[in-house]
Amino acid sequence: MSEAILKVTGLSKSFDGVRALSDLSCDLCRGEILGLIGPNGAGKTTLFNVVTGFIAPEGGKVSLKSTDITGLAPHRLANRGIARTFQDLRLIRQLSALDNALLSFRDQPGERLGNVFFRARRGREHERQNRQEAIRLLEDAGIAEKADDPAEDLSYGQQKLLSLVCCLAARAEVVLLDEPVAGIAPEMKEKILGMIRDLRDNGKSVVLIEHDLDAVMQTCDRVVFMDAGAKVSEGTPQEVRNDPKVIEAYID
Repeated sequence: MSEAILKVTGLSKSFDGVRALSDLSCDLCRGEILGLIGPNGAGKTTLFNVVTGFIAPEGGKVSLKSTDITGLAPHRLANRGIARTFQDLRLIRQLSALDNALLSFRDQPGERLGNVFFRARRGREHERQNRQEAIRLLEDAGIAEKADDPAEDLSYGQQKLLSLVCCLAARAEVVLLDEPVAGIAPEMKEKILGMIRDLRDNGKSVVLIEHDLDAVMQTCDRVVFMDAGAKVSEGTPQEVRNDPKVIEAYID
């Protein structure tokens, strides 16, 4: 197994006395797809929220490439190479699909005053390159014809694809995907799963929360089963699927 790029150690978090994460530890290796499965309320999305800085843990540590990143703000973690999707997608619905993708690029040239006043030509070239890359990503996702349409006019499956495009535009090393194929047609599901496998094949590291066990089994290299905020089982998809504890708690 390759080295861990992301490591969580002993994470704990409670809400109103209910334990959402309970001394949880797991690793994400470079160039792998790690699946997180478990019943609703198992703590999967809470784990994502802690890792990406949206909530602070009560205990434990999150490390990226051996550097402690626990509690860093989401924008700082994005700049360090972590991107995520949300169950509710979080697209800017009134903006076009293309503009949503463009806003996802890190290190925009206009973010620095020097680029505004002294490097206009360089800034324009950077914007041109980002635009070309965004269009290419939309083409790869099969939604280039929707580039100028407001995100709210896209179908739910197309919005899921756009959300993944925005993750790709962020040029992240670590990508966290929260139920990316939930509620969409089979052909759209296969498209998204193919894009996720392409991420891994291009050296990215992916964590996938998904209730669709068939999608997990055919896509993930390793699986962690969570229940009541704790890790119950970990291994290859087949090992976890055959674990009696998992069968008892979730699959049967």
